Amino acid sequence: MTLSQELPTAAPVAPDPVHRGSSFLAKAFGITAVLSAAGSALGLLRDLLLARFFGADEGTDAFLVSWTVPETAAPLLIEDAMTFLMVPAFSLALVLREERPEGADPVRQLTADTLPWLLGGLCALSGATIFWAPEVVRLLAPGLADPALAVTCTRITALTVLPFGLAGYLGAALRAHHRFTAPAAIYVVYNLGILGVLTLFHLVLGVRAAALGVAFGSLLMAGLLIAPFLRALRSGRPARGRGARGGRGLLLSPLALLPVVAFTITRQSQVFIERSLGSDLPVGTISHLNYAAKVSQLAMTTALLICTVTFPLVARALAAGDLAAARDRVEKDLGQAAAVVLAGTAFLIACAHPVVALLFQRGAFGPADTAATAEVIQVYSCGLLAQALIGVMVRPFFSMRPAVRRADDPRPGQAGHWLLDWYPVAAMAIGLIVTTSVGLLSTHRFGALGLAAGNAAGITTTAVLLLRGLALRGIALRMPKVLAGQARLLAAAGGAAVAGTLTARLVHAEAPSIAAGAAVVLAVYLAVGALLGAQEVTGPLAKGIALTRGRRAHAGPGGRRSTGEELLEEGTVSDGC
Repeated sequence: MTLSQELPTAAPVAPDPVHRGSSFLAKAFGITAVLSAAGSALGLLRDLLLARFFGADEGTDAFLVSWTVPETAAPLLIEDAMTFLMVPAFSLALVLREERPEGADPVRQLTADTLPWLLGGLCALSGATIFWAPEVVRLLAPGLADPALAVTCTRITALTVLPFGLAGYLGAALRAHHRFTAPAAIYVVYNLGILGVLTLFHLVLGVRAAALGVAFGSLLMAGLLIAPFLRALRSGRPARGRGARGGRGLLLSPLALLPVVAFTITRQSQVFIERSLGSDLPVGTISHLNYAAKVSQLAMTTALLICTVTFPLVARALAAGDLAAARDRVEKDLGQAAAVVLAGTAFLIACAHPVVALLFQRGAFGPADTAATAEVIQVYSCGLLAQALIGVMVRPFFSMRPAVRRADDPRPGQAGHWLLDWYPVAAMAIGLIVTTSVGLLSTHRFGALGLAAGNAAGITTTAVLLLRGLALRGIALRMPKVLAGQARLLAAAGGAAVAGTLTARLVHAEAPSIAAGAAVVLAVYLAVGALLGAQEVTGPLAKGIALTRGRRAHAGPGGRRSTGEELLEEGTVSDGC
């Protein structure tokens, strides 16, 4: 397979000639990080209230089974599938807009061709989930103690499908336009909606109030993005009457949707497996797994903010035919995401027990729940690196053959090319087999810890397979460089976890134990990483030292970036952060 077969050759997009004082990536990442942190904090507060109001019993187990619907819809319609599909699509439309300044606006053409079909499909999917809610509950958790309550909550949470899908579509379009503020704020308003309904109605409605809050919060998400999306559409050139529909520069490839959707559903099936196997374990096991996953994934979410910001740049480079620039950006993202997630992993392994005690141990959530949840967190954390790396790798993989392509795209349709579209699905399916096998073999002896171990083993298997698949796809990563960088960061995280664990155990009060453990983890992680020469550690350290001394590092000879680097760092459209 040659690169010319995989992607049509196109001239690189010219960088934006307008000088901007601050780095586009730094500004976009800063805004996204702040708003995502606020959304995560509110999500954590939501989980704290759930634990305080309802503890870990058959009621919360029933609600968490119903929460599988929005938990599946969110990655499918907001975070993963919709992003994989529509960010490359809108990026290509923007490239065509710049290449063809006359005629119909490709961005408006794309919206008119895709949005009505999407809304119709989402309505049908939401209605089907409501109608078949009893079958969904039986499939997800056959041993559930209160299936009737789970069915009621599932019918309520099924209402999230339409607003989630609309929010994902609008958010992908805005990020392709390099407008990150509103998309980053959707989880802030989502969790505010849940918190408001939960606080006001939990005494009257019980755990049903949480389900109603999820539905209300999803409406707020979609509503937040409508006005910014309309402004982005109006910012392009206007349609020109009937002639605006002629000269179509974009074609839809519906079959390209299937592997993206299948991958996202297959990935989310890890949760289905946990809920199904966990429903046969003691009451509260599903709740312990849920709380552990929510805490553990905070580190992974932070790491994935990097590729959330850079993915539109990778998609834009691929749309312009600049495979070398895309490869460089993906390699950098793999290292930076690993550096962030491994620091969080070391902290969670060292301080899981005091973190859970400080956050959750109050009201109906007792010391036994704290101990069980903390142990699950420590096992879960072993798979966080793989989850972050998968999030980085699968984005450019699917961008190589997007669902929307140029009308003059000469790419052939040989079976071998289409089979590669399904490679991530196959990799995830193999990972699920590992997850299920480990879970079945270990839950009878280790309970929830066996399920967490199966999760970590399965997701790591998938990450290893995807590293190979990305090279087959045409993005030839320099594997010795990538693997050496990962090994250095893993060694630093291992040393930091050991030192942090010993420190945290010396302090008995939760808050001081967390503070001491975090300080030691960070210090050892940076020291070992710098000693081993990890660029993801030494680079930020060097910049920090330079800033404290009042010096600024120059980007290159004469303080000027190269064209390729400028393309990736600054983008080619105005910064709408």
